[in-house]
Amino acid sequence: MSSPSKRREMDVMKLMMSDYNVEMINDGLNEFNVDFHGPKQSLYETGVWKIRVELPDAYPYKSPSIGFVNKIFHPNVDELSGSVCLDVINQSWSPMFDLLNVFEVFLPQLLLYPNPSDPLNGDAASLMMKDRKQYDEKVKEYCERFAKKENDIKCTSEDESEEDEMSDNESGSSDDDVAGHADP
Repeated sequence: MSSPSKRREMDVMKLMMSDYNVEMINDGLNEFNVDFHGPKQSLYETGVWKIRVELPDAYPYKSPSIGFVNKIFHPNVDELSGSVCLDVINQSWSPMFDLLNVFEVFLPQLLLYPNPSDPLNGDAASLMMKDRKQYDEKVKEYCERFAKKENDIKCTSEDESEEDEMSDNESGSSDDDVAGHADP
């Protein structure tokens, strides 16, 4: 490749031509979201996450910045920011890697083999080490709530507002009772 911009273009096109849904942000090829399905035979296999990717100007010589947009319960993913603690992205990136490696190898390995001894989410790491069954249940609960299916990826605030609306509707408020009894 003669320039980083051509390599960036080629890598993004390869990702778009694969089975991944890629949603460009702004006009350039530097920022985009990718729908990522949890790896088969893992606790995460029912989930679909939106992964934010930002490519630095020096890509592929400098690693992409990646993060989960919707929530995931994992020791090596910060629950609030979605940042990922992954050596191959953060420290040992090589220009030999491309974006397909990130989505076909690195992220699946991260989800299949969490490392609780180097956590970004201390609660997940602690729970994983102390009570694996409860950890597994919480992972599945997060998959159900925040990564249900491709067309239903929600942000936390939308999820919470829907829960509030549901609880308001289910509360059996006295306003409904009063509205149902008109004065004679």
